[in-house]
Amino acid sequence: MKSFHLFLILALMASAVSAQEVKFPKVDSSPADVLYYPLNAVKVKDDSKPQIKVIYSRPAKKGRDIFGALEPFGKVWRVGANESTEIRFFNAVTIGGKKIEAGTYSLFAVPNADKWEIIINKQTDRWGAYTYDKAKDVVRVEVPVKALGEVVENLSMTFVPKGKGADLVIGWDKTSVELPISF
Repeated sequence: MKSFHLFLILALMASAVSAQEVKFPKVDSSPADVLYYPLNAVKVKDDSKPQIKVIYSRPAKKGRDIFGALEPFGKVWRVGANESTEIRFFNAVTIGGKKIEAGTYSLFAVPNADKWEIIINKQTDRWGAYTYDKAKDVVRVEVPVKALGEVVENLSMTFVPKGKGADLVIGWDKTSVELPISF
């Protein structure tokens, strides 16, 4: 009888543990997104392969002033929210006249009113730009700011094919910049 009671107690405890609901985290207010070049490279049914992959979080404007306010001019920014934006080159590329080996890097920027300095950096898997290390920069490139006619509510990125490469286009609020990348 004692073993039956022990069995019953253990069975009840096991069912109580398995009946507990898992608590999933809430959806982040700046959801993560993935961008490939060529666009949709992983969705096609042929054997084409991506050349670049960008993983970034997409903060929203929410009526705020963005550049020069939320993201101050002259200060390193992670080009997104949450973790630092990552850019992976599947093959060597050239940015700003410098050859960059295949690999995963972080993408930062120093926004200003008329130009941005785009930074490719070796340090990855960091939260924001709080531990940004300039000594790990691979390349810095100045690009002009282009005013947009309409507000882009969430930070957005895309690729536009150009000659023997593509431009990484970054847009948010009424601002966009283009980073030329050659293959």
